[in-house]
Amino acid sequence: MIDHVTIPVSDYDRAKEFYVTALAPLGFELVMEFDGKVGGFARDNRPWFWIREGTPGKTVHVAFTAPDRNSVEAFHQAGVAAGGSDNGGPGLREYHPKYYAAFVLDPDGNNVEAVNHGTD
Repeated sequence: MIDHVTIPVSDYDRAKEFYVTALAPLGFELVMEFDGKVGGFARDNRPWFWIREGTPGKTVHVAFTAPDRNSVEAFHQAGVAAGGSDNGGPGLREYHPKYYAAFVLDPDGNNVEAVNHGTD
């Protein structure tokens, strides 16, 4: 099991604004910050997704579990409104019959996904 993930971002404040807004519909909150350049996001108060100001390398793909399809849709809308780019609107995907997901590119081009596996 993964304990935590950290991705470098070129502009911490811009990325923080994006992730605070985009991840809110999924139940994530910014719960820790260090030196105004590192932030940890948590659901249930355990930070496991971190951003830190630095030099981004190759882009990454991070998928967050959504509690239901409405949360997937709210994530997509919030992510685009927060400065992300649409990379695949909410809908069923070919991975399995109930895989409902949406994709948004963050300001550094990372592919951020919200997915519900048919649990709603």
